[in-house]
Amino acid sequence: MSTGRILVVDDEPQIRRVLRAALTAQGYEVSDARTGEDALEAIREHRFDLVLLDMNMPGMGGLETCRNIRATSEIAIIMLTIHDSEQDKIAALDAGADDYVTKPFSMPELLARIRAALRRLPTAIEPGLETIRLAGVEINLSTRRVIAKGKETRLTPKEFELLQFFIANPNVPIPHGRLLQAVWGPDYGDQVEYLRVFVNQLRKKIEPDSSHPRYLVTEPWVGYRFVLP
Repeated sequence: MSTGRILVVDDEPQIRRVLRAALTAQGYEVSDARTGEDALEAIREHRFDLVLLDMNMPGMGGLETCRNIRATSEIAIIMLTIHDSEQDKIAALDAGADDYVTKPFSMPELLARIRAALRRLPTAIEPGLETIRLAGVEINLSTRRVIAKGKETRLTPKEFELLQFFIANPNVPIPHGRLLQAVWGPDYGDQVEYLRVFVNQLRKKIEPDSSHPRYLVTEPWVGYRFVLP
């Protein structure tokens, strides 16, 4: 049986009922909210491990709700949507989602995505590598804190795990598939757009000039390479 507290946010009562029943049967504690505004209030008042967030809601839409959640919380977020275009996926990930599932979906698929989003990489830190210092950037792997340009920069859990994997494998090209499977899980490998969004976010946070990256370098047709001086 699984454990964890999940908030289901969807304006359709039937979807909330089905998800609540299915997730409760798997051992999760489940709450639900009808609107983005209700979701933000619930998150302020209670602790959740993951949010299942419908992208297309009246009022405060899913993207705006996601951005508001991500502004103050590192909670795992999976976006649910009827659209399957790459543009929609990138919009969801850009707003701060960890993953993206298209309706209609099978329950085994959704449960696998939930397990992947709740999965956290163990922090295996080599002696002497607790703190990484780059030009204008200090990364503390023990405390998961990043200081960039003189101030602390918040990273989402997935952003930090991706950065942590890069640091553990410096100065070598890392294929897209290996990055995806290491950070998201073994069921991933083809979702290159995930990496584009997350690497872009990391560049904005740690690079002196994100448009001319010095540390997170693209390896054409292969993946990425983390340049550690």
